[in-house]
Amino acid sequence: MATASAAAPAAKPGLLLLRRSDATFSTALRARFRVHDFYASALPLPAFLAAAGAAEPDPPRAALVVAGGAVLVDSAFLDAVPSLRCVVTTGAGVDHVDLAGCARRGVAVAGAGKIFSADVADHAVGLLIAVLRRVAAADRYVRAGLWPAQGDYPLTSKLSGKRVGIIGLGSIGTLIAKRLDAFGCVVSYHSRAPKPGVPYRYYPDAAALAGDSDALVVACALNDATRRIVGRRVLDALGPDGVVVNVARGGNVDETELVAALREGRVAGAGLDVFENEPHVPPELREMDNVVLTAHEAVFTEESTADLRDLMIGNLEAFFAGKPLLTPVTLPLLGHS
Repeated sequence: MATASAAAPAAKPGLLLLRRSDATFSTALRARFRVHDFYASALPLPAFLAAAGAAEPDPPRAALVVAGGAVLVDSAFLDAVPSLRCVVTTGAGVDHVDLAGCARRGVAVAGAGKIFSADVADHAVGLLIAVLRRVAAADRYVRAGLWPAQGDYPLTSKLSGKRVGIIGLGSIGTLIAKRLDAFGCVVSYHSRAPKPGVPYRYYPDAAALAGDSDALVVACALNDATRRIVGRRVLDALGPDGVVVNVARGGNVDETELVAALREGRVAGAGLDVFENEPHVPPELREMDNVVLTAHEAVFTEESTADLRDLMIGNLEAFFAGKPLLTPVTLPLLGHS
């Protein structure tokens, strides 16, 4: 009697890969999914999306995108990929994703959750120390051989005991505050509303917070309410001895006003990991010794990158298995006409 033939293995689900990936991550993705790699295609995005959708009878239903990258998940993107049902982004912030558009189309969204929070908090405190103690400028001073000729580096300012205002007391802001507690800092914060159960003073206005702070750390999401929240009014309230640290989004700070305030001595210094037009940084900032600059790297360490790979794959596998996403982003509720 003839035996039944073995069932054909199920086809791998399709995935749009819209971020650069190292060999380890790429291999792990290709073992699980049918990957359409934008950066390996050499096609402009519209042509790549059209080709990916037309290449197979089962078009890709998920996309993996990088936060702050070249790809925006906007209405044009969503229109170009009607089969899409899930977007997984590498960022905790989702200002590059049209959440309302995703909700209308039934597209689920997953973010990085709190996976980067500790690393960003560490980096924020590191920038704050680097600005107050002029670490980068002192390094250049020593390397240039100026120490023997000019003597000890000029006096700087300590972090311990400083009044530090935090804009945004979410998971990152809270961890920054806890780290500053260890330095004996007086921490206050501004957010949309007071946070229940926290021991820090709340300010409903960012300028009022700045006026009672020696340093201001920006750790909030980027949205209509927080875009350029640190502008001239806040900078002037912070004053000529104050410093600004931004580990949120470049758009949270009015870069033109910050450059002017630094140039005119209306604030004392800045530590910036993010910029309005990355990777382009205003040349004025690059020339200032009282400014410390890093390349949007607060989120990335060897440890967090490995954790991120696992989380992204876990979200994708959950989606294709019909299970809840591991780190879902809440989508806006849609009104009824």
